[in-house]
Amino acid sequence: MATLCNYLRMDADKKICGQHPDSQYVELAVEVFSMLADATRVRIILALRNSGELSVNHLAEIVDKTPAAVSQHLAKLRLARMVIARQEGTKAFYRLADEHASQLVTDAILQAEHSLGGIPRHHHPNLDRGSQHHQATKVGGSN
Repeated sequence: MATLCNYLRMDADKKICGQHPDSQYVELAVEVFSMLADATRVRIILALRNSGELSVNHLAEIVDKTPAAVSQHLAKLRLARMVIARQEGTKAFYRLADEHASQLVTDAILQAEHSLGGIPRHHHPNLDRGSQHHQATKVGGSN
């Protein structure tokens, strides 16, 4: 443990904490990516990002899944500390624990837009960056 602590302190001094290829955090990053490698969980993250706090039933409606299925996904996201639950009577409400999962999902969607040849919102000078609606256009082609 002392070696690990020294290693982490060295990285902190160099401002590259955990970003070296042999870092212990690589395995943890893989776990985060595997947690987000499910379309329903990504949709849940997006719904919570856009709405703040939602009940299981409301999330189920948004992602078009049963409340039981959504509850199972939320349990995994809660164990991964990506969402926080709050009980109010018999209802459970969920919200994102912080902005990190939302940022990973946003970055993945932007990467997908790039790879599909569209012009992502952040590259289009005429689109408002704060807009919730994305209007991707094909480069050199028609819709």
